[in-house]
Amino acid sequence: MKLILASASPRRLDLLRQVGIVPDEVIPAEIDETPGVRELPAALALRLAEHKARVVAEANPGVWVLGADTVVGCGRRILPKPHDEDAARKCLKLLSGRRHRVHGGVCVVDPQGVARSRRVVTAVTLKRLTTVETDSYLACGEWRDKAGGYAIQGRAGAFVTAVNGSYFNVVGLPLYETLTLLEGMGFKREGQLSSD
Repeated sequence: MKLILASASPRRLDLLRQVGIVPDEVIPAEIDETPGVRELPAALALRLAEHKARVVAEANPGVWVLGADTVVGCGRRILPKPHDEDAARKCLKLLSGRRHRVHGGVCVVDPQGVARSRRVVTAVTLKRLTTVETDSYLACGEWRDKAGGYAIQGRAGAFVTAVNGSYFNVVGLPLYETLTLLEGMGFKREGQLSSD
């Protein structure tokens, strides 16, 4: 069973490998990830995951395709994947000392073109960050292109006081839900670990 991961994220690939699933190909979907007018974080995560999976599936018929996306939301606000230090600083300032939600969208398209998707929400609380902590974190650079401007699996893990829900969702792919979705649609791979 050929599986394509429709994502450019090395973290998603690593997480799949961690549970014994190695995609045959990684084909990032080139799509516009701009939020729609008044689009909420949860809806955006699911829409982008579905769009990525469908775009890659249409170009590669007859195979399994997995698409995913991660969106950090603070209330109704969608935080960016910052490309510059100023944007990352704004994200960290907003998240400092408060709880926010990480929305993960996962979509699987089977070889017949049938698509199913799931949305996973994880609540994360960060400590109140000092200026020194913020400056030090920004200097390390791991925030670059990470949803919300931080990587929980890296140095930012020291700022996290609580995680309610899937930790792996915050890293980039909710493993239990992804495996359940794949297996529920009939995806099997020799030697694959079961989520049961």
